[in-house]
Amino acid sequence: MGKAKIILAITGASGSLYALEFLRVMEDLNVEVHGIISGAGEKVLTIETGLTPEKLSGVAKWFSADDFTAPMASGSARYESMVVLPCTMGTLSAIAHGQSGNLIHRAADVVLKERRRLVLAVRETPLNLIHLQNMVRAHEAGAIICPAIPSFYQKPLTIEDLAQNFACRVASLLGYEVPGMKQWKGVDA
Repeated sequence: MGKAKIILAITGASGSLYALEFLRVMEDLNVEVHGIISGAGEKVLTIETGLTPEKLSGVAKWFSADDFTAPMASGSARYESMVVLPCTMGTLSAIAHGQSGNLIHRAADVVLKERRRLVLAVRETPLNLIHLQNMVRAHEAGAIICPAIPSFYQKPLTIEDLAQNFACRVASLLGYEVPGMKQWKGVDA
C-alpha cells in the first residue's frame, strides 16, 4: 500500500490559519495532500496570512476549483478522505444538496458516495435555521460536521496553539493518530 492521500479544500470563510496548521500536521504524519482552493478562499488566505496557495508547504498538488477532469472528480481516484477547512455556508449548502458547481463540491460528493470520510469545518456565526438544516442534511449523508471552534483546555499560549489543536482534532476525525495531541483529561486527571 502506498502513501496515504487525502483532499484538502479551502473555501472563503475566515480561518486560513486552521488550514496552515492542518497541513503541518499532515506533513508530520507523512500524508500526501492534494488541494483545491476556491477564488474566495485564495483571497481570504492572502488577507489573513499574506500567502498564496503556491506558498503553502505540505500540498503535493493543487487543482483548480473549475477543473472537473481532476482525479478527485471520480471515485476511482481512491483518496482516503477529504476535509473542507474552513467550510463556508455556501459550500456546506452545495454539498448538502448534491450540487456540484465546482470541484470542491464534486469531490465532496464523490467522497460521500464512496462512503469515505468527509470533514466539514464549518465557519459562521451566528447560525440561522438554513445553516443548521444543511448541517443536519450533510451529517445524514455521512459528513462529519466539525465547526471551527477552538478549545482552551490545552492551555494555549498563542493563536497558532489554538489552530494546531483544532488541526490535530480534524486529523483524528480523519482517522489519524497524532502523536503529542493534547486531549481532555477531565477534572480527576
